[in-house]
Amino acid sequence: MAGRYSFMVWRDKYFSIIFRATTLLYIEAHKIQPEGSWKNVSDDELVRQIRLGDDGAAEELIRRYYAAVMRYCRWHCSSAEKAEDLTQETFLRLFRSLPEYRGRKKFKAYLYTIANHLCIDESRKVQPVPLEDGEGIASECGELHQVEDREEVRRLLDRLSPEQREVIILRYGEQLSFAEIAKIMESNVRTVQSRVRYALQIMRKASYD
Repeated sequence: MAGRYSFMVWRDKYFSIIFRATTLLYIEAHKIQPEGSWKNVSDDELVRQIRLGDDGAAEELIRRYYAAVMRYCRWHCSSAEKAEDLTQETFLRLFRSLPEYRGRKKFKAYLYTIANHLCIDESRKVQPVPLEDGEGIASECGELHQVEDREEVRRLLDRLSPEQREVIILRYGEQLSFAEIAKIMESNVRTVQSRVRYALQIMRKASYD
């Protein structure tokens, strides 16, 4: 009980940590480098240190994933401002839920699950909008490597169902493993692989239209 109480007391300081860290990261999103003392520390070890009240570990965890989560949220939002709001809410919910996190080297999937749920909730409030960032998909998707125009990438992604679009973004935009995607989407690896395969077939066929 004492350990949990100490974590909850520390968590109150989180608000100042996240606003200080995210402001820095937002300005230097493309120049982020790991802090030397944390460079070789695993995500799960950072979580353990955060539970012990280490502010530096909290800032490093945000530093590692803020830009990626921001990009992920941007694919689901109508504006950069809303994506930033969802990104900060993602980290806020992450820190609130750390006492329940069980580790086992699945932190990245755990984090993206939070972001995914927030983005789904947000999408239910607004009309669907075209994606505005297709570079990650165009550069990573080997099946469609010849498609380099971002407008074309958006057009191809719009041909997909929400589930298909999500697995393509997570797989090729965020470079998550099939196992991580399955956990995020509360599915199984075989289903995720099937969705990716079918989505690529649709996009490939649409690219010739």
